[in-house]
Amino acid sequence: MKTHYYLDWFYDKGFSERLVNMLHEDITDRKSLVMISAESSDYKDEQVNIDGVFERTWFNQANIFFDEYYLIDHRTQKEDAQRFIQNASVVFLCGGSPQHQKHLLTEYALSDLIKKSNAVVMGTSAGGMNMSDEYVDECVVYEGMDLNHFSFEAHFDHDNTALIEERFPLSEKMDIYVAADKDGAVRVKDSTIDIIGNVYLISHSKIQKLVETL
Repeated sequence: MKTHYYLDWFYDKGFSERLVNMLHEDITDRKSLVMISAESSDYKDEQVNIDGVFERTWFNQANIFFDEYYLIDHRTQKEDAQRFIQNASVVFLCGGSPQHQKHLLTEYALSDLIKKSNAVVMGTSAGGMNMSDEYVDECVVYEGMDLNHFSFEAHFDHDNTALIEERFPLSEKMDIYVAADKDGAVRVKDSTIDIIGNVYLISHSKIQKLVETL
């Protein structure tokens, strides 16, 4: 059973209570959390330090702890990165620049490994975009990993008419889920899609607010 989470950005408050409950249900194997950076490769130090990754605090706040933690960025050796993914309990694609992260996924040949993995795969902001089939970034459509056949976008201004209309061409090809108000999330478990918090759907050039899954 494949389980994927597409997340907005949760700031200091961490995951919502409903999301925490779902994660406790889904993350039963807690051997290793592997996080994939979306930051620039221009580093001054050689130490890969996952303790400095802000998104890790969300798991701590949710009382979800792992035996091992790994951060994949451009300082990680390719062979190590691939081994981390193959042995991961949870793969978490961090927020930042979608294109920096996409380059890392391509350079280290991680996308196919993630698609084949039985780990719970999660992505916040840029990470959720790269999990998508395709996504819009600065008016350009990019290909994602296609973990599910839709597009995802975080911290979306659902009142911005011009922004919405820019997504209409892609919405004729596939559904676009956009998370708003910084607490939205989409869970895909096998073929079932669950809505958490404030999420809108852009489909066939129309936008509608989705009802949260009970």
